[in-house]
Amino acid sequence: MAPKPGLLLVMILATTSLTSSNAALVCGQNDNKPSSSSATPEQKPGPEKSSPPVKTSSAADELQQAIASAGNDRAALVRNLEAYLVKYPDSAQRPQIYRALVEANLQLRDTARAADYAERVVALAPEDMSITLVAIQLLHRSGDEAGLRRAINYAGRVLAFVERTSLDEKSPKMSPEEWQMAKVRDRASVLQLRGELYLKLKDKAAAQKDFESSYAALPTAGAAEKLGEVAEMNKDFIAAIEQYARAFALADSATPGVTRREARQKIGNVWRIAHGSDEGLGDYLLRAYDQVSHADTAGKVKKNSGAREVSEFTLRKAPDGTPYPLAAKKGEVLVVSFWATWCGPCRALEPQFERVAAQFKGNKQISFIEADCDDDESQVAPYVEEVKPHVPVVFADGLDHLLAVNDLPTVVIIDRRGKVVYRAEGFGEETFERDLTAAARRALGTSATSLPSVTSAP
Repeated sequence: MAPKPGLLLVMILATTSLTSSNAALVCGQNDNKPSSSSATPEQKPGPEKSSPPVKTSSAADELQQAIASAGNDRAALVRNLEAYLVKYPDSAQRPQIYRALVEANLQLRDTARAADYAERVVALAPEDMSITLVAIQLLHRSGDEAGLRRAINYAGRVLAFVERTSLDEKSPKMSPEEWQMAKVRDRASVLQLRGELYLKLKDKAAAQKDFESSYAALPTAGAAEKLGEVAEMNKDFIAAIEQYARAFALADSATPGVTRREARQKIGNVWRIAHGSDEGLGDYLLRAYDQVSHADTAGKVKKNSGAREVSEFTLRKAPDGTPYPLAAKKGEVLVVSFWATWCGPCRALEPQFERVAAQFKGNKQISFIEADCDDDESQVAPYVEEVKPHVPVVFADGLDHLLAVNDLPTVVIIDRRGKVVYRAEGFGEETFERDLTAAARRALGTSATSLPSVTSAP
């Protein structure tokens, strides 16, 4: 059985199949019309019938045939589609055909030809940023000087597109914070890619400027490594050591790109040039790691950085990011469950936390919230969609740091004065509901009989 064609080929097949079906429908309608040759006995016989005209292939039929006859042979597909374009240079299917040729040539590892067809798509659809990025990457791999300069021009287009996109254009599945982070990542990636193009053209000044802008937008091992390479080319070995050390500290085995082994080799080479031996390198790397880690942690605690009391925090509802000011809860008892999507005990605790919250439903003197502590907030939306919690879910936004939450799950109760009066770390299934319920009642200062009746979680 032949494997399924790629997405681009499916698009072509879908287009041509539709055209063929319409043609067949027209033929069928013609077949149903009364034939001029079926004369009744009263009619005079007509002139002798001529031979039916030979059916000619349409452009759509020929395109269908070009794809079908190639089968699994990508080289044959390239030949057939190129021959088709010679015969039909103005075909309306050119963008789809060019995309199919990009895909086929990539599978044949003909990067130069794939780049050529990618650029043809860009010429026809300059607003298509995805194929523009493909063209940039292909030219980066195989382009000559002129091609590299075109790629730099394309990168400028992509950057302009990223800059002018607005929050109104975001997917409804993304929170404003997720959208903003994606925009930052896109900008940093394209700046680094353009810097690499400049570096290939030996324009070190322009390359360094883009790498610095990329690192400033989003510190990554890739941008740091490239800054180290530029510094090494300029024989500024002290700066190269600093940048390679940052690359070493930021390298992550879970992220493709720079590895710690590569960064270690580069900094080792430069360190020996500058110092004559490896002595002192280990301590330097540890300090660099600590500095980068501290900066990264500080960056994640920016939200509510000036808040000193719980009531001064404005959290965000998950996953849409709607503001959730805790000032509105001042004077109430606040019960907060700190959790994360990756935390198994947190998932086990969640339904029990909801059952306790349900016991106080309707009591306006107490509120229950679940505060997410994930570093990757994109994981929260699928979790909320799956679990559908009845307690409001918010992002912790630094509240976990104020309350010194070091383990998950952690549940705290904050009394009317804003003081923590109860803390439970971890999850004990047998006593959790009973202990939390009792602590909440103590914080309210009310007896069990004055509370709303106990009900099951909805």
